[in-house]
Amino acid sequence: MSDPAIEIIADSTCDIPPELVARHRLTILSHVLIWNGVEYRDRVTLQPDEFYRRLETEKELPTTAQVGVNEYAQAYREAQERGATHVLVMTVSARFSGAYQAARQAAELASIPVHVYDSREATMAFGWQVLAAARARDAGAGVDETLAAAELVRRRVRLWICLDTLDYIHRGGRIGNAAHLVGSVLHIRPVLYVDAESGQTEPGGLARTRGRGIDMIYQKFFAAMDASRPLHVAVMHGMAEDEAHALEERIRREYHPVELFTHLTGPVLGLNTGPRAIALAGYYD
Repeated sequence: MSDPAIEIIADSTCDIPPELVARHRLTILSHVLIWNGVEYRDRVTLQPDEFYRRLETEKELPTTAQVGVNEYAQAYREAQERGATHVLVMTVSARFSGAYQAARQAAELASIPVHVYDSREATMAFGWQVLAAARARDAGAGVDETLAAAELVRRRVRLWICLDTLDYIHRGGRIGNAAHLVGSVLHIRPVLYVDAESGQTEPGGLARTRGRGIDMIYQKFFAAMDASRPLHVAVMHGMAEDEAHALEERIRREYHPVELFTHLTGPVLGLNTGPRAIALAGYYD
């Protein structure tokens, strides 16, 4: 039995597939992209496939705006109107966005308890935490147990990324401690990871070819997994579908995870990682 008294809200950078959003009754608030003076909502009025096509043809890059305090406050009111007695709002790493602070400010205006949680991650490394919380709630857990389920995944989740270029993440200002890689030899494929303790992007290595870069994230990701336990893995990509599905099949063949899928990284994150980026995000039970 699920507990309808706890509503879970996340922002769109969690990159959770729509069918899982619907299944677990998640509320997703979308960040904003502003492109040539037009405002778009992440994954609502601008879908990933269109975004990546435009990213490679438009002269100007879009800018972004986070979910604001008023939007969070409105979401809390609507959750209360639906019968929620508690709200758990989960955000992308506070190192990447001001969404966490906006959610906290809005919580001060709410008339029901609002628990604001920093995932310290992005894309499905964030999304897996949201799903863990939702699954605990749906199994009847209270607020403390629901938060504990997310925190357990946060300790075990890993996110490794192979970029085609550092240009986008550098221009977006989300490069963290990997800044020294800027200016590296041309055509080197940078490998990055997000440290779930600090919530910051860290350098993971350099590969001379794209194939070696993808293999590097594969090896480093699974070195951090306890493969004797059930694995939950997402292959995320920026319009690199063939390579992503090949990676998915390799994972299925070699590790047999209990949960595995391939999904497009959304526009707000894709603006930082750029076209053809590939990432592995997952954890073990």
